Amino acid sequence: MQLSHGGFFSYPKLTGQTPKAPSNVEGISKSPRREMTGDDIQHVANAFETGAKRAKQAGFDGVQIHSAHGYLLSQFLSPAFNHRKDEYGGDIRNRARLHVEVLKRIRQAVGKDYPVLIKMNCQDFIENGLDLQDSLQTAQMLVDAGIDAIELSGGILTGGKLNPSRMGIKSEDKEAYFQKEAQTFRSRIDTPLILVGGNRSYQVAERLVEQGVADYISMSRPFIREPDLVNRWKSGDLSKTSCVSDNMCFNPAMKGDGIYCVTEERQKSK
Repeated sequence: MQLSHGGFFSYPKLTGQTPKAPSNVEGISKSPRREMTGDDIQHVANAFETGAKRAKQAGFDGVQIHSAHGYLLSQFLSPAFNHRKDEYGGDIRNRARLHVEVLKRIRQAVGKDYPVLIKMNCQDFIENGLDLQDSLQTAQMLVDAGIDAIELSGGILTGGKLNPSRMGIKSEDKEAYFQKEAQTFRSRIDTPLILVGGNRSYQVAERLVEQGVADYISMSRPFIREPDLVNRWKSGDLSKTSCVSDNMCFNPAMKGDGIYCVTEERQKSK
């Protein structure tokens, strides 16, 4: 179960609340936002803890803390979003403070043997955003605090061509677009590494694992289009996923109508 808070990018029409953010920064989002107080920050940390406890009680095999793509925890790491002057702003150790606190609270709630992972950006790929060196330092802090695995992603929702869900992945050379950063992580961070970002073909996934770029491969949009993809590959059909990377699946999600492959539904209706 992935645990997330939208922060700046929470959708007021769906939540009925003003989005909370590390800092009231102009020019990133048109929606209103409220800078978080110290009490707000502690409330969020508590919410991640209780969310993890509920996930375990519900029977999930583990939890993943979402700190990528410009969502709330990602915003705390990023100098573009985080202009705070207190103990949660400034250098990277302060900007990563909430991550360590969230991890420790979750660990207390679920126990030492329950898998706790994090999804985080290797870089934000925006002006004044999180860079690779600060990302590596954050990762090491999380490893020291007992994280079980790191899923490496990058970019933010408003990042243009370098956003997390890039379009037009039609050839193998466009797949796994964070693999160079993953190689740097692999050389510095001694914990299981999961690589996401444009993985579409079995052959590329196999090569990345065999070459030690990552320990595991992660996908999202392909499973929206083809939930049984892994079983298809296991059966011997190793053709690439049928996902065309058009990002149409975002539209119903933003409307609160669930997540499904819009392109596939249109093809079925013809």
